[in-house]
Amino acid sequence: MASSSSSSRQMNHQVFLSFRGEDTRLNFTAHLLKALKGKGLDVFFDEESLEKGKKFTPALSQAIAASRLSIIILSSDYASSKSCLAEVSYIMDRKRTAGHFVLPIFYHVDASKVRNIGGSFKTSFDNHESKGLDQVQRWKAAFAAVGKLEGRHIGGEFDRPETEHIKDIVDYVILKLMKHQVFLSFRGEDTGLNFTAHLLKASADRGINVFSDKGEQFSQAISVSNISIIVLSVHYASSQSCLAELYEIMDRKDSQGQIVLPIFYHVDPSDVRKIGGSFKTSFDGHESNDPRQVQQWKKAFAQAGELKGWHIEGGKFDRPDSEYIKDVIEYVIKRLNSKSTSVSEDLVGIDDQKKVIVGLVEQEDSRVVGLLGMGGIGKTTLADAVYNEISPKFQSRCFLQNVREGIKNKGMVSLRNELLSKLLDDKIEIDTPSIGSDFIQERLNNKRVIVVFDDVDDSDQIDCMGIEHFGDGCKIIVTSRNRQVLKNGGANKIHMVKKLNWIDSLQLFSKFAFKVLNPAVEFLDLSYKFVDYAQGSPLALKVLGSKLYSKSRKEWESEVDRLKQYGQPKISQILKSSFDGLDELEKSIFLDIACFFKGEPMDDVEKILSSYYTGAVCGISNLIDKCLLETIDSQFIAMHDVLEEMGKDIVDRESKDRGKRSRLWNSNDVHQVLKHNKGTDRIEGIKLDMSKIDNLRLRPYVFENMINLRYIHFYDPLFWNRNKKLHADGVDSVSLPDELRYICWQNYPFKSLPSNFNTKNLVVLRLRGSHMEQLWNEDANMDIVNLRVIDVSDCKNLRKIPNLSGAVNLKSLNCQRSESLVQIPCLRHLTSLKEFNLEGCYEFKKFPELPINFSVLDLSFTGIEEVPDSIEHLLRLGTLNLSCSKVKNVSSNISKLKSLRSIDLSYCPVVEFPEIPLSLTRLDLSWTEIEEVSLSFDSLSNLQYLNLRGSSIQKLRCNIALSGSREIPTIDAPSPVLRSKSLGCLEVDFCFSLELLSGLPPYMRELHARQCMDLEKVSFADQNLYKFDSSDYYDDDDCGEFLMLFSECISLNRDSIDNIEANAMLKIGFLAKTWIAAGKYACYLRRLICCFPGYNISANKFKYQSNNSRLNLKIDPNGYTGGRFLAFAICLVADLTQYCHRREDLEFICEYQLTSASGDCYEKFRSEFSYELVSEKGPTYIGDHVLVLFSEDMIQEDKNYEEASFEFYIKYSYYNDEEEDKPEFDEIIVDQCGVHVFYVDAERDTNSDWMSNNETSQSFSSREDANIEEDGIESRESFNSDEMRNDESDQEDANIEKIHDNSAAEIRRAVYKRSFIYDGEEGHKRMK
Repeated sequence: MASSSSSSRQMNHQVFLSFRGEDTRLNFTAHLLKALKGKGLDVFFDEESLEKGKKFTPALSQAIAASRLSIIILSSDYASSKSCLAEVSYIMDRKRTAGHFVLPIFYHVDASKVRNIGGSFKTSFDNHESKGLDQVQRWKAAFAAVGKLEGRHIGGEFDRPETEHIKDIVDYVILKLMKHQVFLSFRGEDTGLNFTAHLLKASADRGINVFSDKGEQFSQAISVSNISIIVLSVHYASSQSCLAELYEIMDRKDSQGQIVLPIFYHVDPSDVRKIGGSFKTSFDGHESNDPRQVQQWKKAFAQAGELKGWHIEGGKFDRPDSEYIKDVIEYVIKRLNSKSTSVSEDLVGIDDQKKVIVGLVEQEDSRVVGLLGMGGIGKTTLADAVYNEISPKFQSRCFLQNVREGIKNKGMVSLRNELLSKLLDDKIEIDTPSIGSDFIQERLNNKRVIVVFDDVDDSDQIDCMGIEHFGDGCKIIVTSRNRQVLKNGGANKIHMVKKLNWIDSLQLFSKFAFKVLNPAVEFLDLSYKFVDYAQGSPLALKVLGSKLYSKSRKEWESEVDRLKQYGQPKISQILKSSFDGLDELEKSIFLDIACFFKGEPMDDVEKILSSYYTGAVCGISNLIDKCLLETIDSQFIAMHDVLEEMGKDIVDRESKDRGKRSRLWNSNDVHQVLKHNKGTDRIEGIKLDMSKIDNLRLRPYVFENMINLRYIHFYDPLFWNRNKKLHADGVDSVSLPDELRYICWQNYPFKSLPSNFNTKNLVVLRLRGSHMEQLWNEDANMDIVNLRVIDVSDCKNLRKIPNLSGAVNLKSLNCQRSESLVQIPCLRHLTSLKEFNLEGCYEFKKFPELPINFSVLDLSFTGIEEVPDSIEHLLRLGTLNLSCSKVKNVSSNISKLKSLRSIDLSYCPVVEFPEIPLSLTRLDLSWTEIEEVSLSFDSLSNLQYLNLRGSSIQKLRCNIALSGSREIPTIDAPSPVLRSKSLGCLEVDFCFSLELLSGLPPYMRELHARQCMDLEKVSFADQNLYKFDSSDYYDDDDCGEFLMLFSECISLNRDSIDNIEANAMLKIGFLAKTWIAAGKYACYLRRLICCFPGYNISANKFKYQSNNSRLNLKIDPNGYTGGRFLAFAICLVADLTQYCHRREDLEFICEYQLTSASGDCYEKFRSEFSYELVSEKGPTYIGDHVLVLFSEDMIQEDKNYEEASFEFYIKYSYYNDEEEDKPEFDEIIVDQCGVHVFYVDAERDTNSDWMSNNETSQSFSSREDANIEEDGIESRESFNSDEMRNDESDQEDANIEKIHDNSAAEIRRAVYKRSFIYDGEEGHKRMK
C-alpha cells in the first residue's frame, strides 16, 4: 500500500462538500464554495484538505467524520462516479451512526429519481452492476436514502437564480451550525405566560439553547435542532401556524430521525391520537382551507399523539408544573449529552453507564472490556449503544450477537468465518480450529477493529475467534453473566451493569404502559408497585408495561394480586405472569419459538407455524407487541435469553416424565425417549443435537405413539465430521406421523421415506447427508402441495428425484454434491422455484429444464456434456457456472440471453465457443481446449474480464463488421478481440502456445501473461482511439493499480519489450495527470506494476540510471510562470529467483529527498507498496527481471527543488518452519535503478487536452516513438556526472540475445510446459 511521510495536521471541518466535478465544478459548486468560505466557514473541498499519502477510504472517512455537516450536490451524472458514491455511502453511514447532518442539493434532477434510482441514475447503477462491483447494493441503499432527505431543489424554467438558492443554502448551513438544541412549539394563548414561560426560563438557566420565536424561519430552525418539544394544549390545533410547525417536526422525525417530545398539557393523549374532543372542533374549523393540507396536519397530529412524552393532567392530585419541568429538563439534557443519536428513543437510563463504558474502552491499556450482569439487565443494549457511538472510529467493526446460541446452532468455525469475513470485507472460509493462514493473521494484525461478543458463557468462545491476531488499538467488548468467563477471556476492565434507578424505571415502565414518560394520575399508586416488583430490570419493566397497556384499573389491580402470591417476586415470576395472560395460540407459538425456532428466518417460521396454527402470523405479531418476541432486521425471529429459559422451564414443568412433555430439545431427554420408546401423543416437537449423544439404533415403531409430532430436527453442528449417531436397526425405514410439517434429519439412515408416510402437511424436508437412494417410491401418489423446501445435498447414494409436478409451492431444491444423482424431473412448471443447485453432481449429464425466472444457475462439477438449444428459455439468467463440468458444446442460442452477464466454462473440455450475448461482462475460458475464438466486435462492447489462462489457445480471431459493408475480414491474433475499451482485465497466464498479442487496449487495467514462453510479439493500439477514464477501472480495493505482468515470457523480442515499457510510461503519465487534475482522492488508480524478463534499463525511457540501488539527479528549472508538479517513474533490475517460491507480498520501497536550490531546505519522502507477484501455479520470476513501478506518492508539488536523491529496496517476508508465529524478512538486491521525471504544469495541464493533436499519427505502440512529448506534460532530463548512461544499442541487442539463448530457453520451456500441464490436469482431478 502506498504511504507518505508528509506532515499531518488535525482535520476539523465544518462542511464536507460532495459533488461530481464534471457537472458542477466550474459553475454552481464553485459559487457555493466561494459563498461558504466568504462567511468564514471551513469547507472540505476536493483534495485540498486531505493529507497526502493517506489511503483513500480511511482518509475520506476521516474527512467526513471531522465535518459537522455534509452537502451533497446531486447532478445528473453524479451516480456515474464511483468516488461520489463512495462518499455518499460514508456520509449516510455517518448520519446513521453519529447523527451527521446531511443536506442534499437536487441540482437539475428530480428527487424522486434519486429516491427510486430512476432516469440517468438507473443507467449509472446498471453500469456499475454490470462490472460486478460488490458494493453497488450498499451504494444504492445510501443513494436512495439521500433522495428521501429534505433538501434544496434547483432547476426548472421558472426557477429562481442560482445566487438566491446559494444564499438560502448558506443561511441554512450557518443556522445548522449554530445548533439550536431544542425547538419549542406551543400555543401562546394557552401556555405562553405560564408553563411555556417557566420551561423556557428553566432551559436557559441550564444552558440549553431553545428556539421559540414564531416566524418564517421555523422550518430551518426545526431542521437544525436536536430535539423538538411540542406542548399540546387544549387550543393548540386551532392555530394553523402551530399545525404547520407540528407537521414540519413530524416530517423531520421521519426523514432525519429527530427526537420529538410531546407534552400533553391538560389534554388526554387519546384525544390527540384519535383527534377527539376540542381537537376535532378545531380541525372541523380548518376544513374550509386546503383539504389536502388539513389531512396532512391531521395525520401528523395523530402521529404525535402516538409518541411517548409527558402527560400533565393538572388538578389538585397531580404534581406541580415545576416538578414536571424539572423532569423534562433532565430528560433533554440526557438526550443532548448522548453523542450517538442511533440509539433507540425507547432506551431510558443508559446514558450514565454508557459514558462510563466508553471511558473504559477508550483507555489505552484496555483491550478487552467485559459487561457483567444478570439476564435482562440490559448488557446487550448497553453494548449496542457503546458500539454505535465509537465504532465509526475504527477501520472495521462487527457486533456478534448471541455468541453462545450461534456456536450451538452454527458451530464455532462457521461463526468465526462470519466474523473474519465481516472484519476483512472478504469471504473467509477456514475449516481448522485455529487460524493457520499467515496471510489472514497479517491482515487482522494490520487492521484497527472493534468487535462485540454478546452473550458469552465460556471463555473458549472468545479465544476461538482469533483475537490474539488482532493488532494494536483494537477493542473487544464482551457481555456475559459470569465474571470468571470474562476474566478467563482476557477482560482487563469489567463493568458491572447496574439496575435502573427508581426514576428511570418508572419512566421506562410508563413508556410501555401509557406510551408517555410518566404514569397517569389515577394509576400512579399501582405504577409504583409494578416498578418495585420489577427491581430495576429493563426486560421486566417492558414486559409488564406492554401487558398492562390500555387495560382498566381493575385489571391492573388483578395483576398486582397475581404478583403478590410470590411475596417478593423474582424476575422470572413476573415474566411468567405475562405468559399466563396469553391466549392458547400465543402460548403455543411462544413455546415453539423458545424451544425450536429462535434465530430462524421470520418467513420460514411463519410458514411452518401457519401450517398447524390458524392465525399464526397474527399471533407472532401480538407477541412482538407484548415484548415477548423481537425481530432482527425484520428478517429473523429473536427472543431474550431470559424469556427463552422461562419458556423451556414451563415445558419442563409439564411432566416429570420426559415422554409426556410437549416439546423435547435437551439431548439427554431426547436420547432416553428414543432409546426406550417412551414417546407419547403429548410430544409435538423434537430437536436433537446429535453430537451430544452416543450411538443409537432406531426401532421401526419409535415414532408410532407420537401421533401429534409436527417437528423433527436432528442435526450435528459439526456436519462434516459425518459421525452418524442414529442408525437403522435392521429395518428399511421408521414410521413417521402424518402430522409432520418439518423434517430436518442430517445423516438420515434409511434408503427412502416410509411408503406409508402421508406428506400432505409437510412444508420443509431437509435430509442433508442422508443414506437414501430415493426420496419416495415413484409409484406412490404423494400429496406435496404444501412442500416448500427440499434439501438432499450430500446424499451420496441418491440416484433420482421423483416427479414433483404436485409441488406447486416448491421454492428451493438443493442437490449439491449428490454424486450419484442421474435424473431430475422437468421443473419448468414450478414457477415458485427460486433456488436450485446441482453443484458437485458428477454423474448428472442432462441440462435441467427450469422455469424462465432463474437468474443464477450453478452446474459446476457436473457430468453435463452439452448446453442445449433450450437454454434460450431462461430469459432472466444472469450467471451461468459450468466450471469443471464435461461440457463440450454450447448452443448458439445462448447469445439470445439478454440478461446474461457471466459465463464460467473453466476446466471444461469445450473446443469451440459460439457467439456470446452482447450483455456479457465476464467470460472465463481458463484451462479449456479452445484453440481459436471468433467473436464479433459488438459482442465485446460490454466485456470487462476475459480469462484464457492455461488454455490451448493459438489464435484469437475477431470479425469486425465494416461500416457500409457486409464483408467480415478475418484478422489473426488477439488484438481486435481486445479493442473494446470496456475490457479491463485479460488473463493469458500459462498459455504455452500463445505467440502474439497485438493491438491491446492501451489503458487495460490488468494484463496477466506469465509464463507464456512462446509469446514473442506484443503491441498496443493507438491510445488516441480510446478515452481514458479512471473510474472505469475501479475495483473493491482502496488502492487500484495497473498491472502488466510478463514474467518468464522468455521469447519476447526487442520491439515487444520496448512497446511494453512505452505503454507503462503512457499509463504512468495518465495517472499523474489524473491525480493532479481530478484530485488525489477522486482517482481510484493509484499505482502501476510492470514486470518482464531483462537485464538492463532502457536509456530511451529512463535516462537517469545507476548500477546500484542509489541515484541522484538534477531537476530542471520551472520555465512556466505557474506552479507545477513532479512525478517520478522508477525502473529496477533485480534477480527474483530467491522470491519465486514465496507466497507473501513483495515490498517495493523508495526513499527520496528533494532539495531546494539554496540547499538549506529539503524534504524527505517515502513511497512503499506491496504486491503478491507469485502466481498460485508458481514458481515464477526466475532470473533477472525489469520492474517499472509508479505510486501516487511519487508525485510532489514542486517547491523550486533543484536536486533529487533516491534509494530503492525490495523486500519480502516469510515464515520459518520452526518458528511459524514470527515472520522473517529478506532483501533482494537491486542491481540497477532508473528514474524518469514528468514535469506537470498544474494549471495548463489540468485545463488542456492531455495528448496533443500531432501525436495522433504516432502512438506509444510504435517502438520508434519512444520519447514522451506531450502538451502539458513533458520529459526534460539531463545527465549528472555521477550517473551512468546506457543508451548503446549494442548493449540492448546483447540483452535480447541473452533472453533468446536457444538452448536454455528450449529446455526451460519444455520443463514448464510439462509441469504445468500435468499440474492443471491433476488439479482438476483433485478439485473433483
